[in-house]
Amino acid sequence: MTVHQPIGAQMPALHQTEVPPSPAPILQLGMAFWGSKVLLSAVELGLFSLLAQAPRTGREIEAALGLAPRGTFDFLDTLVALGMLERDGAGEAARYRNTADAAAFLDRASPRYVGGILEMANARLYRFWGDLTEALKTGRPQNEIKHSGRPMFDELYAEPARLEQFMEAMEGISRGNFTAFAERFDFAPYRTLVDIGGTTGLLSSIVAAHHPHITARSCDLPVVRPIAERRIAARGLAGRVTAEVVDFLTDEFPKADVITMGMILHDWDLAHKKMLIAKAYRALPAGGALVAIENIIDDDRRRNAFGLLMSLNMLIEFGDAFDFTGADYAGWCREAGFRRVEVIPLGGPASAAVAYK
Repeated sequence: MTVHQPIGAQMPALHQTEVPPSPAPILQLGMAFWGSKVLLSAVELGLFSLLAQAPRTGREIEAALGLAPRGTFDFLDTLVALGMLERDGAGEAARYRNTADAAAFLDRASPRYVGGILEMANARLYRFWGDLTEALKTGRPQNEIKHSGRPMFDELYAEPARLEQFMEAMEGISRGNFTAFAERFDFAPYRTLVDIGGTTGLLSSIVAAHHPHITARSCDLPVVRPIAERRIAARGLAGRVTAEVVDFLTDEFPKADVITMGMILHDWDLAHKKMLIAKAYRALPAGGALVAIENIIDDDRRRNAFGLLMSLNMLIEFGDAFDFTGADYAGWCREAGFRRVEVIPLGGPASAAVAYK
């Protein structure tokens, strides 16, 4: 008797060996906070800035950073294993040095320093994320407001040192994205830019530096203005970039050809997001552009893990705030009257979502 294989059925592969499931990826992810805290402590201690001066032995590092002997070599060799340090030699005579990435991005003297966001993560976010389960169950923020009753931004703006730390963090995480935006967006048809929630004026400064025909205004609250003016002047752009006072929750936006919001929309609930988009629409001329630079989540919500984690961070920070997909943004902008929306990838998890009036 002949047995016919049904059409579309697959014959079993000969000698196919199934790979048994492994708990390793689960354990690695579940214990990832170990490695995270080692890196955060290294940034807090200034280890990478120390090693930027010269390679050092473990004992030299121990003395310079005030470490107790028990953990020194476990700490340093863990950073080697994690790819954050290089080690030449073995034992106590070995010398430790920064990797190329650590030298570029974790030395506080580097113009590409991104450690500010890690310093903030270490000082604030690390302990708040310990209450993620409570946030998921209650939908309420787990940051300073939980203990003091004051919203996050009230706490930040009340302490100049903490505000500066926050701004340093935002500069570090945003500089690469803002530079990519300045390089990839076509500014030829435009002459003026307003950056809403501009903090130190970084986005305005980068765009102005790349496009000499653009004049820019960085708009934020009164306490921010002196900081922005000082940094804009230090960049040599005081003639073409100005810092202005705008409370974007209560004030109408200044008129401009291009309005940008870098990491602003994700701080708010849906009603506030739509309100800010509507204000931008009113302030733009026909043909003008609203640009939201965010960790835009892919429409299928499967790939941009950082964007999804950032959205959970917004739950931790604000409760009802959230990150969003390009399709979400396009829908809100079309509802406000914008005619076309595109998403420009900026590298890594970040994109510029552009709505044209």
